Amino acid sequence: MSQGQWYPPEWPDRIRALAAGELTVAAPRRAATVMLLRDPGTESGAAGGVTGPLVHMLRRRTSMAFAGGAYAYPGGGVDPRDDDRLIGWAGPPLEQWAARLGVATVTEAQAVVCAAVRETFEEAGVLLAGPTAGSVVGDTTGDDWEADREALVARDLSFAEFLDRRGLVLRSDLLGAWARWITPEFEPRRYDTWFFVAALPEGQRTRDVSTEADRTEWIAPAEAARRYDAGELLMMPPTVTTLRALTPYGTAAEALGAAEDQDMTPVLAQARLEGDELVLSWPGHDEFTKHVPAAGAGGGGA
Repeated sequence: MSQGQWYPPEWPDRIRALAAGELTVAAPRRAATVMLLRDPGTESGAAGGVTGPLVHMLRRRTSMAFAGGAYAYPGGGVDPRDDDRLIGWAGPPLEQWAARLGVATVTEAQAVVCAAVRETFEEAGVLLAGPTAGSVVGDTTGDDWEADREALVARDLSFAEFLDRRGLVLRSDLLGAWARWITPEFEPRRYDTWFFVAALPEGQRTRDVSTEADRTEWIAPAEAARRYDAGELLMMPPTVTTLRALTPYGTAAEALGAAEDQDMTPVLAQARLEGDELVLSWPGHDEFTKHVPAAGAGGGGA
């Protein structure tokens, strides 16, 4: 097994409780996360000799209840207000997004895409919106932008209100749906998470503003995966999987163009008893299979 996999020590006991019918399964919360890409040289600090796009990653604070210390992408849960009313929209129609995301209604589709765009602004200072369907905002580092960003984080301002106040439309055409992973049923905190890919808009730059992260960096997907394999970076299975899937592409635009070909079938971990072992697996992703002693207290470890 790869050495950087985030693996909570309480999982074995919870898996046993689930198998015995003693665990109440929590309903997953809708969430979205964005693999924000840029080509080397498009922002200061690009590493020399890097081929292919870089991805923006953050390290979650070790104090976080979910995946503390793990590397991830900007993202978070859907704000219920994102379903409330239709917003200024550019790009594929909501009906098309609903079909792509596998949700039943256009309001659900809007809420998931809104979460992706809002969380990218909240956690990285990058905004995928513009005054028209063919434009995108430039510099978002001013004090007025920061005040709005903080109001969004505090939920004092809804994303729809923010867009209306600014006279902006959400640029859904700047996003590509890439994958969907659902937190295992034995986890107390569960998320139904859609992964998106996007390119850093011209004129914008990321900022280290997330209150949930203690470090951010631009890194080549292949290098991040190598450091995971070496045990240097902790990550959850969907993060590693999506990193590996990005490695074939030579530019951010190529990766964005490839999004429509990605499989959006939800990935949900499975746990089963095999003799004296519990086997934890993610269908289609054998590298994450974990064998845990079925008796006694289970140990975790990365």
